[in-house]
Amino acid sequence: MAKVKTKWVCQNCGYETAKYLGKCPDCLSWGTIVEEEVCIQNSKTSGLCIQNFSNQKPELLSSINSNQNDSIKRQKSGIDEFDRVTGGGLVLGSLNLIAGDPGIGKSTLLLQVCSNLAKNGLKLLYVSAEESAIQIKLRANRLNIDSNNLYIYANTNFELIEIQINELKPDILIIDSIQTIFKSSLGSVSGTVSQIKECTLSLMQIAKTLNITTIIVGHVTKDGNIAGPKILEHMVDSVFYFEGDKYKSYRMLRCNKNRFGATDELGMFEMEDFGLRQIINPSELFLNNHRQNDKGVSGSVVVATNDGNRPLLVEIESLVGVTPYPSPRRVANGVDYNRLLQILAVLEKRVGLNLSKQDVYVNVSGGLNIYEPASDLGVAVAILSCAYDVVFDPKTVLLGEIALSGDIKNVTNIEKRILEAQKLGFNRIIIPKQQNKKFKDYKIKIVEVEKLKEVVKLCMENMKKEN
Repeated sequence: MAKVKTKWVCQNCGYETAKYLGKCPDCLSWGTIVEEEVCIQNSKTSGLCIQNFSNQKPELLSSINSNQNDSIKRQKSGIDEFDRVTGGGLVLGSLNLIAGDPGIGKSTLLLQVCSNLAKNGLKLLYVSAEESAIQIKLRANRLNIDSNNLYIYANTNFELIEIQINELKPDILIIDSIQTIFKSSLGSVSGTVSQIKECTLSLMQIAKTLNITTIIVGHVTKDGNIAGPKILEHMVDSVFYFEGDKYKSYRMLRCNKNRFGATDELGMFEMEDFGLRQIINPSELFLNNHRQNDKGVSGSVVVATNDGNRPLLVEIESLVGVTPYPSPRRVANGVDYNRLLQILAVLEKRVGLNLSKQDVYVNVSGGLNIYEPASDLGVAVAILSCAYDVVFDPKTVLLGEIALSGDIKNVTNIEKRILEAQKLGFNRIIIPKQQNKKFKDYKIKIVEVEKLKEVVKLCMENMKKEN
């Protein structure tokens, strides 16, 4: 018979203690320590999870096949943006975690991925622990998805799910979501640290022993972190965040961890009535309003930012006006607030622009957040453009980090940004001066600068008064 004992576990970080504590000594959170039952089984664990490990033997490093094409097999979904972020497709036998806010479209994305994988002849098992099979069917009808290789199983009991996995032997397994799955042998409710840890460990063993590519969906807290213990992210092979603004239709898939690929890729989608549509050229999405008005307006410039390994051209807007209050306001939407204050200090000291009695508002069009220093030059020129009420050339792209001395520092992936600006039809790009580096012939004009004063002089020569 199983022996039952209890322990106190922090639901935020997984810290364990023998008695109740009001404050967790590890993560310093209050009221997060909950009592959980621990069931110690005398019998052996499930043969499905452990039987294939017993026959393995140590191998010499020199004898292990290092050919990536033979040792790593990928299953492509046919959705270019999804395959880009995963590193070229899902790796056979890998355990992947996708997290995101409620209602962002995680289940919709996975259902579309399942539909494409099923067309390739793969057998898929979609375990829905939050919705009934009828609800999944209704969503599939809306997305125009119908397949004979996609199985839907609505259950939250891990032992019953394990039986179905053993019987079906699917190629792809989807668990939606890990926070609602529970093992009855543990005695605690679903969503607790013990349940999440044990269920994920069992799924990892199933994926590795049976070569089943597994995707688990994770909830996020109000702070944007994945709910449950931090060890959850360490156990899986890859971690993806599906995020977006609830007031905007676009969604972004980011990779935070990938044992089989790069972690600096970004996939973009747009939510429509028939589901998620991949955005092949995201720069046009953020430049729609700017390109509609080729004459330009004061306080509006285009910068070449880099989100992961992907160049993006976005519009930065600025508004400068006299304040009626003793302290002027500084508002930053989409850019770092402290970075904005630093740029204003450099403009005042190195350029002579006094904004001590004026409000300054900076906004990134499209609701995108840019925290890369390469956008410093664009923010500074946008503020100058609005402060002097002149129009900056709408066919010019800005790029560069501003130092406290007023120097323009170099940034990464310059050539990719130049190609993106050229592809979208811009005539000129202003970049930091490159040391001992020559560019190949581009159709776009490249202007190299060293000091912020040079940029101001160059801009004032090409600016025209707004009508």
